[in-house]
Amino acid sequence: MKMSKVIKCEVSDCAYNMDTCCHTMAITVGDADSPRCDTFCEGSMKGGDASCLAGVGACKMSSCMYNTNLECGAPQISVAYKKQEPDCLTFEMK
Repeated sequence: MKMSKVIKCEVSDCAYNMDTCCHTMAITVGDADSPRCDTFCEGSMKGGDASCLAGVGACKMSSCMYNTNLECGAPQISVAYKKQEPDCLTFEMK
């Protein structure tokens, strides 16, 4: 299985966000109630690797149509604020 890439992140106050791209190795999506980006890290200091485009390392949203055994099968995802939470906008209920 190929890791899904985060092609766009509009959460500009995340430490891993540079020019609407996520520059950590991988993110984790989901908590008990929402497809939240659990890797979100707020702060003025920027982190990550500028040469790296993040992938989805794990998805805890078993109710998503792209989730198979806690892995994301979407070709790519986007992340942005939804109801004041940094959420996976690609999330779709099964």
